[in-house]
Amino acid sequence: MKVYIKTFGCSANQSDSEIIAGLLIEAGYKLVDSAKKSDLVIINSCGVKNRSEFAFFREIEAAKKLKKKIIACGCIPSGNKALIQTKLRDVSIIDVNSIKEIAEVAKRTLNGERIVLFGIGKTQKICLPRCRKNKIIAIVPISEGCLGKCSYCFTKLAKGNLFSYPEEAILQEINDSLTEGCKEIWLTSQDCAAYGLDRKTNLANLLNKVCKIPGKFYIRVGMGNPDNMLKILPELIKAYKNPKVFKFLHIPVQSGNNRVLNLMNRVYTIAQFKAIIARFRKQIKNLTISTDVICGFPTETEKEFNDTLNLVRWLKPDVVNISQFWARQGTTAAKMKQVDGKVKQTRSKELTELCKEITLIKNKIQIGKKCKVLVDEIGKKGGFVSRNESYNPIILKEKLRLGSYLRCKITDATEKYLIGKISKN
Repeated sequence: MKVYIKTFGCSANQSDSEIIAGLLIEAGYKLVDSAKKSDLVIINSCGVKNRSEFAFFREIEAAKKLKKKIIACGCIPSGNKALIQTKLRDVSIIDVNSIKEIAEVAKRTLNGERIVLFGIGKTQKICLPRCRKNKIIAIVPISEGCLGKCSYCFTKLAKGNLFSYPEEAILQEINDSLTEGCKEIWLTSQDCAAYGLDRKTNLANLLNKVCKIPGKFYIRVGMGNPDNMLKILPELIKAYKNPKVFKFLHIPVQSGNNRVLNLMNRVYTIAQFKAIIARFRKQIKNLTISTDVICGFPTETEKEFNDTLNLVRWLKPDVVNISQFWARQGTTAAKMKQVDGKVKQTRSKELTELCKEITLIKNKIQIGKKCKVLVDEIGKKGGFVSRNESYNPIILKEKLRLGSYLRCKITDATEKYLIGKISKN
């Protein structure tokens, strides 16, 4: 039987879909690249934004029109169980902890049953069969859930409290991935900085052990919240100095104003955020900073939004994930007084333009520089994407092989990426 998998959302969701695909292939199913070619459609959802939810339900309706059997999974059904009897009443559903059962659920769904599988409890999504989207990138989940209680977060409703995976299992997953030819390891979770705080260990300890694995490879550390970074800051910075670790720090600030952060239930201050950045930049050369910002959080004033603009001017981030606030059902923030939609749109546009100015200036400074890179992706518009030690994307137009280590020279830049050519020295 033929299966089409549609995935929305973060690298953790991508990892879940790779495992789903791997388990299905092991059970004898064939993966196809469109719903039209399939017997069964699996839609792995993301609940972070309303737009992602709308897209999820569009996929459901499109599959129904094609008269396909459907399994819905991911954060949306996991975080809103009322959907079982409403919008998802005629499709099979599995929650985020039930993906190990996908082959059996697929079999029964194709036989005409409607399966709803919830409540298995926290499960370790590691050391399982996997069909990678990119053969040289290993997405390695290190935990599920988080320690936070952010007032706007739907993912918390879906994934619950922190459950860190054992270090030995993570190291085994990475060893197996390297044996299979992977050259880039993505450590991913809802909050990588929280890793191990429920197991009497931490992210820095894990990084040190991963770096001791023999072989030539890079490690990309996923998003980590400031409050949990503060708990391990000296040892984390020390771990980042290892040449195997990309000098890439994803640390979401969400707002530049302390009152708004308090309403978000983000348990750090702007001064603490700045202190983390200052200490990292002092000790890690060529550090790439990625951050997240929400525009138009409930009751955010114009002055408070200007605080965010000023913080971004100070931070000069390399990557900014900008979101207009969307009220998510079941969250505290959904009950607060909302900012007008046009105001949110205006603020988002202003912040976007500022970030483009900053990143273009920073990227143009790189022109003429030479660096070592790993070729890790086929470009969407041709060529290949390579990454230097700072995880900067560098587009190379030459015909290359994924997984190659090269030297290149930066010849041009845009606000989103660098452009280079192979250099012999």
